[in-house]
Amino acid sequence: MRAPLLAITALSALGLSLSACSEKASDNLENAGSAIGNDVSNAVDDAGAKIDNGLDRVGAAIDNGADRIGAATDRAADDAKREGKEAKQDVGASLEQAGKDLRNDSH
Repeated sequence: MRAPLLAITALSALGLSLSACSEKASDNLENAGSAIGNDVSNAVDDAGAKIDNGLDRVGAAIDNGADRIGAATDRAADDAKREGKEAKQDVGASLEQAGKDLRNDSH
């Protein structure tokens, strides 16, 4: 009777020992999964930050380009106004001179 009792006790101890190993393996697996999840989350956050920073730089470059185009357009409009005014004065002066020439020729 003692031998079966010892065998049952040994098997019970072995079962508890396997259960403890299984629990430890489960904990290790859970910790590894958590670490992998944290690494992936950090990598995604870093990638998102890099994309966001890149888009910020692109936006700034577009704004800068738009500002330069606006300034160039303003300068071109000012030049066109000045040239138009000068052309109008030139036409007026030419017509005035033509009128004087016609008057002188008719006398």
